[in-house]
Amino acid sequence: MPTLYTVIRRPVITEKGMNVKETENTLVFEVAEKATKTEVKQAVETLFKVKVASVRTAIVEGKERRRGKFTGYRPDWKKAYVRLQQGEKMPEYLNSI
Repeated sequence: MPTLYTVIRRPVITEKGMNVKETENTLVFEVAEKATKTEVKQAVETLFKVKVASVRTAIVEGKERRRGKFTGYRPDWKKAYVRLQQGEKMPEYLNSI
């Protein structure tokens, strides 16, 4: 992975993601499918200037979508739960909402 922005694609801003952020000191990101846990850890530490305690990843399967009689699937994507170390300040990437 050459750059930080190819590893971390975007933050996942959902009700569950915000709840995990507030209660468990954990950030949720959509990451590249080939990104490893160490690459995600290094990218978050460099980008937000925080210390990461652990990284968990999950592959989210794409949902089936229909348009009339035609069916198809959305693409699969990878989600990363990044837990920050105790005492680290949460980065605020959600200023516009």
